[in-house]
Amino acid sequence: MRLSLAFLGFSTQVLQTPLQPPSSSMATSAPEFAFKESKEIFSPKDLVQLGRPGQALANAAGDLALVPFSKFSFDGKKNEKSVFVISLESDAKPIQPPLEKGGDTFWLTARTFAHAVAGDEETEIYSYDVNIDAATSDKDAKPFSSPVLVGKIPTKSASNFRYNAESGTFVFSASVYPDGNLTTVKEQDKQWEERGNSAFVYDTTYVRHWDVWQGKKGPQLFSIKLSPGEAGALQFNGDFKSPLQGTGHYSPVEPFGGNDDFDISATHILYTTKDPQLPEAWHTKQNVYTVPIDGREKPTELTSGKQGAVHSPVFNTKGDKVAWLQLDKDGYESDRAKIVIYDLKTHVRFTLTQDWDRSPDALAFSKDDDFLYLTAGDEAKVKVFTIPVPATPPVSTTHPKLDSKFTKPVAITHSRAASGLQTLPSGRILFSQSSFTSPNDAFIARDLKTFESAILSGKIAPETIQVNIQKLTNFSENDLKSKNLGEGEEFCFKGAHDKHVQGWALKPHGWKAGEKKKWPVVLLIHGGPQGAWEDQWSTRWNPNVFAHQGYFVIMINPTGSTTFGQEFTDAIAGDWGGKPFTDMIHGWKYALHRYPEIDADRAVAAGASWGGYAINWIQGHPEFGFNFKALIGHDGVFDATYNGYSTDELFFFNHEWGGRPWEEKTKKLAEKFSPINYVHKWSTPQLLIHGSKDYRLPETESIGAFHALQQLGIPSRLVIFPDENHWVLDHGNSLKWHYEVFRWFDQFVGEKK
Repeated sequence: MRLSLAFLGFSTQVLQTPLQPPSSSMATSAPEFAFKESKEIFSPKDLVQLGRPGQALANAAGDLALVPFSKFSFDGKKNEKSVFVISLESDAKPIQPPLEKGGDTFWLTARTFAHAVAGDEETEIYSYDVNIDAATSDKDAKPFSSPVLVGKIPTKSASNFRYNAESGTFVFSASVYPDGNLTTVKEQDKQWEERGNSAFVYDTTYVRHWDVWQGKKGPQLFSIKLSPGEAGALQFNGDFKSPLQGTGHYSPVEPFGGNDDFDISATHILYTTKDPQLPEAWHTKQNVYTVPIDGREKPTELTSGKQGAVHSPVFNTKGDKVAWLQLDKDGYESDRAKIVIYDLKTHVRFTLTQDWDRSPDALAFSKDDDFLYLTAGDEAKVKVFTIPVPATPPVSTTHPKLDSKFTKPVAITHSRAASGLQTLPSGRILFSQSSFTSPNDAFIARDLKTFESAILSGKIAPETIQVNIQKLTNFSENDLKSKNLGEGEEFCFKGAHDKHVQGWALKPHGWKAGEKKKWPVVLLIHGGPQGAWEDQWSTRWNPNVFAHQGYFVIMINPTGSTTFGQEFTDAIAGDWGGKPFTDMIHGWKYALHRYPEIDADRAVAAGASWGGYAINWIQGHPEFGFNFKALIGHDGVFDATYNGYSTDELFFFNHEWGGRPWEEKTKKLAEKFSPINYVHKWSTPQLLIHGSKDYRLPETESIGAFHALQQLGIPSRLVIFPDENHWVLDHGNSLKWHYEVFRWFDQFVGEKK
């Protein structure tokens, strides 16, 4: 089955209207194209319409969890949102309250969850009582109650909700003006909108960040008490407190910070914020503070002042210790993250994983506070690890003398990609996990006390102990059971300086062992550049979608990639056009040799962000010998020097290119490694895609490259999404993105009809 152009609405969307008819070499006309589709094929439309589960969130009792869920339908042209309530310790069937207006959910009590709904001017909080056993008990029993209003927050920007049942305190973030007054936001918004002009005026950076022109507002944390009302349901009680008011602290840290940027105990908030004394655009330094939850005292800083970025601050259960993930270098967002513990009783701070060559991305104390659990990338997987908490040393130190069991975390999982880690009572943990073959599902690991004892004793290798891990959900099983998605094959080869480099290969749909059929091949190049192709689900660059459109998929993690040690990650700085391409050339040759069914004469490549830079760099270097017949660059760098002036986060360019764009060292690097200096060698047909709201790499990067291709007479096409940022997120735009990508490849390496 193929979708018609009329259904997709693409027949009238070609915007190329040159003043003069293009020469035949510039023409981009192609036969009518449609996706390959069938019950067995995982098509782009299947990807866009597949349900999207979020991360599981357990209640305090550890017996139920909430899993946010959304599912888009092209037929209904609607993204239906809901939440699953799942049981962690019984066979009770999940219940699925619909959330027509979307919004976040979180627990209030063991059997009551809250739902936040953003209105035009305020955020309404409702509570739902749940009965997980309703489906297997009385026929008249309702699985969940009607919503009950808990209270209203006087701004529609409220988010990142946390509730502490012990103190009955509700904490959230909201965007406020510099006065930090939550109750006057509505009035000040009205004044801003009616100011009589549309100008934004700046005296300092940021000017714009990620996809937003910066205004006067920023996110701060607020609290309010909850207490039982007349009917027994929890309701707001008292006034909103503003613990960060007047501090100049903004938390969570934009653009991606959420409730992982703060934690709460019964009495205090623990949070991280950008250092208020430093220009945000060329510094990454963040500080960690505690502040009374009601704001009665000023914040107390816990960090040393000699750090870079900070993530995932967490309290232990007793509230007498905290931990966070800390990077050493200010100005480098991909430095190695280390676990730091701060003892709130002795005021001693010490680094736990000084010598562990991996970077955790999330932390949680066990319920007895004896262990830390964490997730971290390790060789293209994201694993769950654990490490015991040692006794606090006598003085603060970055290099405490500790037994090795306290310095090197031990893996509990060994495949796929874990996220949303949460510790539970009785030696259990809850986490979500995805892979190349499935979006998130919820998992629980039990009986971890035996595993912990083995670590502490040192007499039994923890790796020899089988951890009891159970999969709790199968959200996508029915939709994917006939698709036969590829798990991906790992391969390894020697790259630049004889370093071992890892890659993935996915065979095309329809591939059969022993057949002599040759298949077109696509090289996918990841962004970052400090990123990695991990065994993880993606709704944007999904390798199985490429494989099911008939392409052999090769993905290489070259120099600069994460999860293979900090030296490998750091080695791309100042060498964007060097070692990574030595790696990819060697890896490409290795793949062609290992998989003889690849048709090297029908090879194409695509990449986004740094991957888009790589596409532009390959264009200007035919001596690499890839012999690609078509290229696709999404939101990539064309002019490195211009990027050093125009990007939002200036610290990134300054680190990667060795300084600011006017400095001599940087100018020499840009002369050597900027794609714009090799346009005279371009010859390969190229599609360029860009979002107009991408302020990381402005759309003029792709427009400039397109202008060059057009004037050179090289077949080329430009697709602009005016409402998208660095990523294509809208469901319809995602389908259009896939259409343009596969149409372009098909034009040059598709089977001739």
